[in-house]
Amino acid sequence: MKARDTQFQQLISDYGAGIARVAGTYTRTPEERDDLLQDIWLAIWRALPGFRGEASVKTFIFRIAHNRSVTELARRRPDQDDDLLEGVTDSAPGPAERLAGQRQSEQLLSAVQALSLGLRQVISLRLEGLSYSEIAEVLGISESNVAVRLNRARQRLSKRLGEYSER
Repeated sequence: MKARDTQFQQLISDYGAGIARVAGTYTRTPEERDDLLQDIWLAIWRALPGFRGEASVKTFIFRIAHNRSVTELARRRPDQDDDLLEGVTDSAPGPAERLAGQRQSEQLLSAVQALSLGLRQVISLRLEGLSYSEIAEVLGISESNVAVRLNRARQRLSKRLGEYSER
C-alpha cells in the first residue's frame, strides 16, 4: 500500500495541474471543476492496481480524466445536444486590474470551453503536451482524426480569439 501511496502522490505532483486544466474545460465553475477533480483522482487511485504498463502513465491518467469528464458532462446535460454547447460562452469580463496575460488565459479557456466536445477534447489534451498518438490513444480515435480535429479547433479558436481582440 505504501508504494501505491507514493506513486499516487507522484502522479498528483507531476500531472495535477494538467488534470485540473483538462477538468476545467468540461466545467462551468471552479466548484464544479473541484468536484470533477475529486472524482478523477479517486478513479485514478482505484485504477492504479490495474495499471499494466501497456500505455504510458501519462496516457493512462489522462484517459481516466477524459472518461470521468465525459461521464460528468453526460450526467449534467443528458438532454442537450453537443452542438448546442458550441455556442456557449462566458460573457463575464475579468476585472480591469488583472494582468493582460491572465485575461488572455481566461479568454483562451472561454474559447476552448465554447468548442464542441470533440474539438475541446483534442485541444485540451494537446495543450497539456500530449502527442497526436497519445491523444488518439486517450480518445480512441485515429491520429488522422486527431489532426483534423486539431485543425478545426485551431481555426475556431483563432476566429473566437480574433473577436476578443476586436473588443
